[in-house]
Amino acid sequence: MHCTPPAISSNTLKKMAAAQARERLVVSFGEMLIDFVPTAAGVSLAEAPGFLKAPGGAPANVAIAVARLDGRAAFVGKLGDDEFGRMLAAILRQNGVDDAGVTFDSGARTALAFVTLRADGEREFMFYRNPSADMLLTEAELDLGLIRKATVFHYGSISLITEPCRSAHLKAMEVAKEAGALLSYDPNLRLPLWPSPEEARKQILSIWDQADIIKVSDVELEFLTGHDSVEDEVALQLWRPSLKLLLVTVGEKGCKYYTKDFHGAVESFAVKQVDTTGAGDAFVGALLRRIVDDQSALQDEKKLREVLRFANACGAITTTKKGAIPSLPNVAEAMELFESA
Repeated sequence: MHCTPPAISSNTLKKMAAAQARERLVVSFGEMLIDFVPTAAGVSLAEAPGFLKAPGGAPANVAIAVARLDGRAAFVGKLGDDEFGRMLAAILRQNGVDDAGVTFDSGARTALAFVTLRADGEREFMFYRNPSADMLLTEAELDLGLIRKATVFHYGSISLITEPCRSAHLKAMEVAKEAGALLSYDPNLRLPLWPSPEEARKQILSIWDQADIIKVSDVELEFLTGHDSVEDEVALQLWRPSLKLLLVTVGEKGCKYYTKDFHGAVESFAVKQVDTTGAGDAFVGALLRRIVDDQSALQDEKKLREVLRFANACGAITTTKKGAIPSLPNVAEAMELFESA
């Protein structure tokens, strides 16, 4: 006997679509700040004739990178209840990032960083955080409902440096993991912020085993392993059985990838570099944007290589302009470079 399945009501379809959309949310946790960038390249901070203010902070950059690529993103963190803090929250909203998880501190300022662009486009940092609002986020201020909606929960290591933010970070990870999110970790090493290199290494590695996806730069690989090499045997010192994907970015050369079943390298795209600020965040944002749509790429090498080519394209585009957020690509820009080779 042939049975006709019952018709699905439009209301049910809407609920299913909402659930599906919620399942594709990237929630990024950590710091957002103002970078002050010299108006002239290749000068020291003291020599700089002036500075341009640029919104920054790696976790916030990642959230905006996801949204710029038509993904759903939210940011969780704390800003000063000051003009800079309100400006940063507005920038999140203007870029399509949900800022419901942002809180404001009336007693502490938004963090500032003075960033020197050397002649080769690399950066040096001087931070004003003593303490800044992002360091004062507490567990009680976390938007746990938002965190539980994440398909991917992304974070760095700067939020591990001091209490109470460290405890808030650990709680957020725990809640996201319990709710079934993939945990994505980019240590984003900023040594001047840590009490010592030894403490930085210890704390960065203290949460290593809990992540599903970890991305490190070649510089961070050397710092964490003590070996000035990006060879496989060095990178694999950072491998853990709990990981689904370990990535090592090697600047203009692209990236290397490691899973439990396969590993390899994906070349980047040749572009004229102006400023490397935000390139790693663009790479991570593009990666997560693709992973939330199709997590099977973590087990399928052909799919993963395509995802990483797309991520490399987004990272490369970001180096062709000054500043992180203004240079993060949209889908059309990313696809133009992605399809050019």
